[in-house]
Amino acid sequence: MLSSILTTGCLSRGFNRLKLISDSNHVEKIANFHPAGSSKTLNCLYSTIVGADRWEDGTPSQFSNTPPKDARVVICGGGIMGAAVAHQLAQRGWGQHTVLIERGRIGEGNPWHFSGLLGELKPTHSQVLLAQTSLELIRDLHAKGLPTGWKQTGSLNLARTRDRMTMFRRMKSQSVAWNVECEIVTPEKCKELCPLIDIGDVVGGLWIPNDGVGNPNAFCHSLVQESLEKGLTVAENCTVTRVIQKDGRIKAVETSKGTVECVYFVNCAGFWARQVGQMSEPYVKVPLHAAEHYYLHTKPIPELGEKFPVVRDLDGHIYFRENEGCLLAGGFEAKAKPAYEDGEIPISTAERKLLPDWDHFHPLLEELLRRCPSLQDVALERLSNCPEAFSPDCKWIIGEAPEIQNYLVAAGMKTVGMSAAGGVGRAIADIITQGYSTVDLHELDISRFLGLHNNRKFLRDRVREVPGLHYDLNYPFHEFRTGRNLRMSPIFPALKEAGAVFSQVMGYERPAWFDKKNAADERGSPKFRIATTNGFGKPHWFDHVQSEYENCRERIGMSDYSTFTKIDLWSKGNEVVDLLQYLCSNDVDQPVGSIIHTGMHNRHGGYENDCSLARLSENHYMMIAPTVQQARCKAWIERHLPPGGRVSVSDVTSMYTAICIMGPFTRIMLSELTDTDLSPKSFPFFTCKELDVGLANGIRALNLTHTGELGYVLYIPNEFALHVYTKLMEAGQKYGIRHCGYYAMRTLRVEKFFAFWGQDLDTFTTPLECGRMWRVKFDKKVDFIGKEALLQQRDKGVERMYIQLLINDHDPDLDLWSWGGEPIYRDGLYCGQTTTTAYGFTFKKQICLGFVKNLHPSGRALPVTNDYVLSGDYEVEIAGIRYPAKANLHSPNLPTKYPDQEREAYKATRDKTDESNLLAYRPNK
Repeated sequence: MLSSILTTGCLSRGFNRLKLISDSNHVEKIANFHPAGSSKTLNCLYSTIVGADRWEDGTPSQFSNTPPKDARVVICGGGIMGAAVAHQLAQRGWGQHTVLIERGRIGEGNPWHFSGLLGELKPTHSQVLLAQTSLELIRDLHAKGLPTGWKQTGSLNLARTRDRMTMFRRMKSQSVAWNVECEIVTPEKCKELCPLIDIGDVVGGLWIPNDGVGNPNAFCHSLVQESLEKGLTVAENCTVTRVIQKDGRIKAVETSKGTVECVYFVNCAGFWARQVGQMSEPYVKVPLHAAEHYYLHTKPIPELGEKFPVVRDLDGHIYFRENEGCLLAGGFEAKAKPAYEDGEIPISTAERKLLPDWDHFHPLLEELLRRCPSLQDVALERLSNCPEAFSPDCKWIIGEAPEIQNYLVAAGMKTVGMSAAGGVGRAIADIITQGYSTVDLHELDISRFLGLHNNRKFLRDRVREVPGLHYDLNYPFHEFRTGRNLRMSPIFPALKEAGAVFSQVMGYERPAWFDKKNAADERGSPKFRIATTNGFGKPHWFDHVQSEYENCRERIGMSDYSTFTKIDLWSKGNEVVDLLQYLCSNDVDQPVGSIIHTGMHNRHGGYENDCSLARLSENHYMMIAPTVQQARCKAWIERHLPPGGRVSVSDVTSMYTAICIMGPFTRIMLSELTDTDLSPKSFPFFTCKELDVGLANGIRALNLTHTGELGYVLYIPNEFALHVYTKLMEAGQKYGIRHCGYYAMRTLRVEKFFAFWGQDLDTFTTPLECGRMWRVKFDKKVDFIGKEALLQQRDKGVERMYIQLLINDHDPDLDLWSWGGEPIYRDGLYCGQTTTTAYGFTFKKQICLGFVKNLHPSGRALPVTNDYVLSGDYEVEIAGIRYPAKANLHSPNLPTKYPDQEREAYKATRDKTDESNLLAYRPNK
């Protein structure tokens, strides 16, 4: 048996400092026989001698139940996620009605194959809430004397660069809102907290004292033990073979030990969640792919001590912690190595083992030795290769599947399953027992994916870069490099030739900005360029976006809106009108040709969707919704369809190319290309018509923009898209037409105080809070979803309000920018957070949109009124520095060379009658 391995490099790289120390002569002979062998030789040597990944717990199983013939809930997967869901259901009295099915053994796992890191500071507030819930549950079990492996060690995050410290300061600012205790520390303090590290290249750190570590296997067994006492049925060595639905709802689950009729099915199959998703008809997309992940274990190191903190050297992509007197280290390399590329994942945990690849792990090992030079003299126990499953956007996958009702998924927890399990388990149990989660899950919702995201080759390519995001610098507007050029509108080649630099949303390529100077490669061909924002200050694309912005305001700007979700709804009779009246808070029964902007709400009045409905005929509507809602809003509608197929719903997103033209000369230019009368009397603001443009027909034209500028959005059948685009560009030359990207659109809508779903609005935001009460029609005959909750809120008053903030005393060239998520202070006290931000080119200031609260010293929220908002002095904290800000309840009218009555009269945010304190714009003289 090999007693120790000490390595500072791989044999295949020519390093000769590998030492093999063993009592076995056989080991020494093999090592001497291959003094500079290949990595394959080393891997085989390591696997053969050490037996890495072959550890098996011989403890006899205590579960052998055969599943019953019926239950309310069937959970597939007896790992930590399935155990957490079962535990939460059992705590609510559902234990006797819940069955946990595991194809192997409950909590089966190799002790060499987990990190056990428990941290509460996550990228978003929702993830923080879930992690805090999980930590609370772990502490509770620990206090009861149940094994969890919990130790509060604190975590020390190290920074080597100025940008990393900026990120830490942003996290520290956000921590106030998220109720996370943390502290910015000096390099010297880092050394004091962890004497083992070298701080020669460290510029600072972030210390989170309440973080800790745990044992996932022990935690899993403790959860199941408590659940068993409350009636949970556990079936081990039982395999789910088929998931049966009827009329779009879960009906039963077939297993190797019989069929279980049930009402809910929860896919917690971890590695196999994607395969389990394919066991139903229609199959449920759970886009996951495995990547190799490594854990390095040392022999015992006496000086570590139990309070040794978790250390994350993010710029080195590594972490390490104490584990039973030894050091456990791992990392998230910039380019990961996909596992099981053929899509065949072994059934059992034991069969899932992979040989360690020392060549691949070598860069992380070098970083570990750089941070802790003394480890060169430490004996190593083993390197374990334990693949982990990742989603294509590196976020958890939670929620009800859009394909089948009552089919829930909790998967894609990456390497932090223990940190997420308690919170995610509670969220799933909330959905099952009360119909909704108490935490907004839209960013983690499984319906954020389309079928393209479940393509195995796409997932294989994407998983190469996803793990590295864990420790990457979180710059604004992150863009993936893989899975690109996937969804493209017919005018994509023309946009690329015009200099487009692309961002991607829902797989769709959309221009972020245009830069004609660098549009061609060395051969003169248009090149595909991906947008970047590699900094927290003034971005390199500033001048391009400013020029595009000015064109939209004073001439004509053209933007590709093809990514927006487009859904047609129709019926033979009035069924579609009745359905939309029930789903929507606005009155959709308007004359043909009208455009109705409306919310679709849940029972609490929160936004499930924010959309525009164009009434094309008496019983035919076209819905325009945010891009990220393509699967989600369609599923929401389908869950409420009347029986019998009386209303037809069709996703037509890919059938139409959408071109938005905006600016003061758009009506004149478009009139030259169509015979339709475009005068305000014939084609007024917020109406739609079918037009001919050039030689093309059947174009759905909407007289609106999503930014508050004058203009039209043309929904063009794809076969006519290039023709219409060309005609618009030709006709627009004399009016100064130019291409405009998404970043300019973002600035326009932030200045005009337009809220977007998924950025400003979510499932907990109501129309009363964001100044859209005027779109809610309480007096219409149909009781729409959420009406009662909105009436109660109207009578009681709102506890937060959506406002616009103009930042003062801020130098955009020198100071860090606000990018969203910054805390807002009123009279020196925390009161809210920003949501969307942008630089206002007319105001010449940073502009922040966000929500403010009226918090009692005890933390209790009090009603927020206009007077409360306007009477305070505000500051926005950007990476630890507070800047004074002017609060607006409405966006001020922006000056223009070509004022227009329609443009100036329309405000998306209303219901706030006091406009006396708005900032008056004064141009520089």
